[in-house]
Amino acid sequence: MAAYPPNQQYGQYPPPQGAVNMPYPPVQGFSNQGYGAPVGAPPPPSYNEATDNKFQPQQAPQQNFQPGMPMPLPKMPAQYSNVSYNDNTDASGTAENFSSSFSDKAIRRGFIKRVYLILMTQLAVTVAFICLFLFVDSIRNWIQGPGFWFYYVSYGTFLVTYFVLICCPSVRRKYPGNFICLAVFTLAFSYMTGTISSFYSTNIVLMAMGITALVCLAISIFAMQTKIDFTLCSGLLFVLVMVLFMFGLLTIILRFAFGYNRILDIVYASLAALVFGLFLIYDTQMIVGGRKHELSPEEYIYGALQLYIDVVYIFLIILSLFGSKN
Repeated sequence: MAAYPPNQQYGQYPPPQGAVNMPYPPVQGFSNQGYGAPVGAPPPPSYNEATDNKFQPQQAPQQNFQPGMPMPLPKMPAQYSNVSYNDNTDASGTAENFSSSFSDKAIRRGFIKRVYLILMTQLAVTVAFICLFLFVDSIRNWIQGPGFWFYYVSYGTFLVTYFVLICCPSVRRKYPGNFICLAVFTLAFSYMTGTISSFYSTNIVLMAMGITALVCLAISIFAMQTKIDFTLCSGLLFVLVMVLFMFGLLTIILRFAFGYNRILDIVYASLAALVFGLFLIYDTQMIVGGRKHELSPEEYIYGALQLYIDVVYIFLIILSLFGSKN
């Protein structure tokens, strides 16, 4: 039975034996020989089945490709020539957006690591001051006696360096001045915290440190995992700070007028713990990113400073809630 002739232009092989050349109705101006080629066209190459079951090739046409090679793919439009698709790309599907998003995530991870490394160093210095003032009796007695005036010096240094770091972006972004100013701030605040802790019993201070660590860890995990965007609550935090400030002034006035009131101090400390807990969530989400507002990767000093203040103030508030001064 006759098989289909080969197609020499694209180098295709003939179908297996037994394929039949199905008849087609005649079309005017075309013949049934060779796929309905026009009348007068040269006959297709012959196929001798009885000899060696090979084609009798003719001369291949002068093309940019040779017989047996695959057909060239059509040229893509110019606007798609530099686009590559990947399963990990974003909604637009471009490799450029994927590379930029990957780079942003890598920068953000490096920023987070730097902020928390600075924070751990600051907390380690503060813990060292607290332990020094608690366990060394000579230093503890000097701080509570003639050396108490140095507390006010450290308080003034704390305020000056804090406002410099907050209000002067050129200072906190320029190395090494930013680290020097942050180191002075940390030493001053650590001295203040150690001085306050020295007026409490050792067991209460250690218990407050443990509670602070657990509370801050829980708040940080919640801030990273929750879908609630607390960076949009800056107005609410400002209102709560003003309420806390006014309540603190009222507490001082009532203390001078009627003496010490434990219940009033507990209410004030509870409100302060709530406010600084919200600030810890707010600052954590600003550092981690992925929210409406986030810190720039250049603001690692600012981010570490805010987290450090939140953690230390939560410790002092817990200390005042559960401890009693000596």
